[in-house]
Amino acid sequence: MAETRTLEPEEWELWDTWMRAQRLLTRELERGLQRDSGISKAEFSVLVTLWRASGREMRVGELSESLDWDKSRVSHQLTRMENRGFVRRTQYGADGRRAGIGLTAEGHRAAQRAILVHADNIRRHFLGSLTPEQAAVMRAWSEQVVDRIEPRCGKTAGDGAS
Repeated sequence: MAETRTLEPEEWELWDTWMRAQRLLTRELERGLQRDSGISKAEFSVLVTLWRASGREMRVGELSESLDWDKSRVSHQLTRMENRGFVRRTQYGADGRRAGIGLTAEGHRAAQRAILVHADNIRRHFLGSLTPEQAAVMRAWSEQVVDRIEPRCGKTAGDGAS
C-alpha cells in the first residue's frame, strides 16, 4: 500500500485558493441569477433542463436523474415552480401513465431570460479573464478530472445545468 502523506505548503495554498475562487464564482453567479432574473440556481437548473428537452417536457424521474437530485428534492422544487407558473404536470408517454413535467409559456420566457443573464455573468466573472490558452488548459484539465472521478458510464456531456 502506498504511503500516506500530507500536501506540501504550496499544494495546500493552491488547493485553498482554487476552492475559494470556486466558492466566490458560484456565489456571484447565483446572486446574478436571483438579482437579474428573479430565479434561484435550482429553478434555473430545472428550467434549462426542461428547455433543452424534446418537446420542453420530460418524465419527473428523468429530470431527477438529469439533475442528480433525489426525487423528494425534485418534487418540492417542482411544486414551488408550479406555484410560480413556470411548469405544469403532464401525462407523459404513449399511454399517458407516467408523470411528466413541462415548461409553461412563462417558464419558457423565464428560461430564455435567465440563460442570457447567466451567460453574461459567466462571461464577466469567468471567461472574460481567461486567455484562449488558459481556457483550453482549464477545459482539458476539467475533462480529465471528470473522466477520472466519474467515468462517462453512458452519460452525455453537458448533463445537468450549471
